[in-house]
Amino acid sequence: KVMGESKRVADDLTRLIEAANAPIFGIDRDGKVSEWNRKTAEITGFSKSEAMGKSLVNTFIHLDHRASVSDVLTRALFGDESSNYELPLFTKAGEPRDILLNATARRDAKGDIIGVVGVGQDITEFKKASERAQRIADDLTRLIETANAPIFGIDLQGSVTEWNAKATDISGYSKAESIGKHLVNTFIHLEYRSSVAEVLQNALMGRDVANFELPLYTKSGKRREILLNATPRRGDDGSVVGVLGVGQDITELNQQRTEALRIADDLGRIIETANAPIFGVDIHGHVTEWNLKLAELSQFPSEMAVGQSLVSKFVTEDLKASVGHVLLKALNGEHTPSFELPLVKDGEQKAVLLMNAATRRGQNNEVIGVICVGQDITQINAMAAEQQRIADDLARLIDSANAPIFGVDLNGMVTEWNRKAADMLGYPKEDAIGKNMVQCFIEPENRQSVNEILVKALQGSETANYALPLMSKHGKRYTVLLNATTRRDAKGQIIGVVGVGQDITQLNQVMADSKRIADDLTRLIETANAPIFGINTAGQVTEWNRMVANITGYSKAEALGTDLVSNFISEQYKDSVSKVLKEALCGKETANF
Repeated sequence: KVMGESKRVADDLTRLIEAANAPIFGIDRDGKVSEWNRKTAEITGFSKSEAMGKSLVNTFIHLDHRASVSDVLTRALFGDESSNYELPLFTKAGEPRDILLNATARRDAKGDIIGVVGVGQDITEFKKASERAQRIADDLTRLIETANAPIFGIDLQGSVTEWNAKATDISGYSKAESIGKHLVNTFIHLEYRSSVAEVLQNALMGRDVANFELPLYTKSGKRREILLNATPRRGDDGSVVGVLGVGQDITELNQQRTEALRIADDLGRIIETANAPIFGVDIHGHVTEWNLKLAELSQFPSEMAVGQSLVSKFVTEDLKASVGHVLLKALNGEHTPSFELPLVKDGEQKAVLLMNAATRRGQNNEVIGVICVGQDITQINAMAAEQQRIADDLARLIDSANAPIFGVDLNGMVTEWNRKAADMLGYPKEDAIGKNMVQCFIEPENRQSVNEILVKALQGSETANYALPLMSKHGKRYTVLLNATTRRDAKGQIIGVVGVGQDITQLNQVMADSKRIADDLTRLIETANAPIFGINTAGQVTEWNRMVANITGYSKAEALGTDLVSNFISEQYKDSVSKVLKEALCGKETANF
């Protein structure tokens, strides 16, 4: 009866081992396979008949791991059992499988060890998933740290948890100095803490915040303006655990915007106090501009002049051909420094104006008409339009301040393509992924240099602040200031490149347009048919155009740097002129003295 019961238990155990959903194998004291259940056969590809009697270590373990596996099994044969040991098995097809193993000594009825039984769990896919997750985490960490945009993070208490290299560069505070500090109380000025705290609180409640201007104070006490996107950061269960902020330093852009507004302000005052007639015509010769001074001189109010043909309505018959020729030359880009324009009303000449005719151009440098200015303010209307264009450019630049990010693999094929890159280039993510970055998105003349940057990054040599020329789907050119960072897997092997950029296209355009405006103003002052001079706060001459030189007989070289009143004003007028100039230097302007 006892023998029968023992046989039944043995049969039950045999069936349990054979049908178990976990790999189970056994070896005898010689290390030869004595147990090999279905799950082990399924995982390895070796049937039970192929495995039984074979040396486990020499047959199924890779040469590199035989010593360590043999040591574990030998210790188990001496009663030193192992748990949670990662056993590297190779399948019949040569593929590696990772088994998390418990190795237990097998004993006979007398308690003597006769072998080892191993019960395992196949963790191959789990390890792959863990390695993938670690690689993604490493990629994100490197991306945050090397991004060309300031990135910081806070926890639910508002304490800093992330602080990348760009944030350190801008603020002057190192990562070690920032981590754990309260962001608002430490880095935000007292008067802005309430509004910044409200924005961050909204993000902590799960709401994204885009294009918020964050005033950040540096370690040296300087204020920096950061255009910020604040995104909730979530834990494994989906709950908000903090906020991640990605920004762009727009301090210099704001300074340029302030300067543009100051220039516009100055121009507005010049227009308001101008004692010169100004008019403009479109490409058909119809009046588009007619200022107050011109209305006063011609006795035509603006509403009666705008839309009329300048030559037909306001120029005498004998001068129509010559004035028309001057306007035609200006429409072809040829500047006329001075011409006489008699203005008539009801057949009676009201005034004769000595004017400058200059080509008027639009935002794309196309000819849109002619602007004519007497005396020294030819540029007023053009500069007013230019100021508006600069303001529009700055507004658009601020609206699109997020950074484009793309990634490529070892073959240069696109693996990452964020929303900003899609918005900028017009290619949605699904159209970009898998395409060759250089061949599909870079102009032919730039492919070699861009390819060299990517190849260097794929060799581990990263590139910072490279001006990357891009062409959108619709033919629009962009320049992106790029950081190309090597992308590595969990083992440190290079698997591609991640590029983080900053769109500097509009900034380059603003700088080019500002230079063009400065050049236009210089030419205007120099060629004006009115005497123009300027002084600094010490009363020394800083501007002296051709007309002043012609009138006074003093060349520009002779006049610059000398005292205006002492050298060019007669004795009896020196006091009165000095008084007028001092008042102007104090902001009190004087007209017609």
